[in-house]
Amino acid sequence: MPEGVALVTGASTGIGRHLVEGLAARGMAVAGIARTEDRLRTAMDEVAAATGGRTLAVAADVTDRASVEEAVGLVREQLGPIALLVNNAGLIDEFEVPVWEADPDQWWDVVTSHIRGAQLTIRTVLPWMLLRNRGRVVNIASGMGTRGSPDYSAYSVAKTGLMRLTESLVAALEGSDVRAFDVAPGVVRTTMSTSMSMHAGRTDWTPPEAVVDLVAAIAAGELDQWSGRMLRVGADDLDTLRTVVPEDAARQLRLQPYGDADPLA
Repeated sequence: MPEGVALVTGASTGIGRHLVEGLAARGMAVAGIARTEDRLRTAMDEVAAATGGRTLAVAADVTDRASVEEAVGLVREQLGPIALLVNNAGLIDEFEVPVWEADPDQWWDVVTSHIRGAQLTIRTVLPWMLLRNRGRVVNIASGMGTRGSPDYSAYSVAKTGLMRLTESLVAALEGSDVRAFDVAPGVVRTTMSTSMSMHAGRTDWTPPEAVVDLVAAIAAGELDQWSGRMLRVGADDLDTLRTVVPEDAARQLRLQPYGDADPLA
């Protein structure tokens, strides 16, 4: 079972809300960050009532440096050192249009929400994990980060960047007991996913409990060999993941050579 304090961003709704409740039910003290204070506080109070767990609502904008620093300080002060950081907060493209038709400000808001948000929380939380030589970071990834898309270009770019951030982080953490992972949650039925035309008529939604199970296994140190790599809820089997040791660049972003003569092979 995972232990200690978890910090989940984007915690008031969707996958973040499911993670807060699932981790609290497994015995972790859980702090949730989101921008809308009333909705966040209601969600965290509901989780505490349902699970008997200890929760903390911290209203903050993950793209604002001072806001993140203040929020993380409050979590450490009231709950203790953070053992698990889940970077879940992020926007989706409001209009499903090609990149040249997208509003530039809205496009960058999407990218910033995922990349700057994760970088700022990592920057603030990781030094304390390193001091304790213990901690796990989960960046919520997406299969859309592994391929191009005619629409949702900002979201795809953001998720690709997040995966590279995870790999760079793990390379810098070599030799420590602090690990980082990309977790693609599949397609959980949320307000965000149901607003996307690509999921219109979908009936095969990913159970949110499966997302919680995988993140909880990471928090418990059961999947450490996958650090720096992407795991896919709904496709990966947890028992299999526990026994497989990936090699080379498995589950990492890489160029595909055009053949044996490719100088970049």
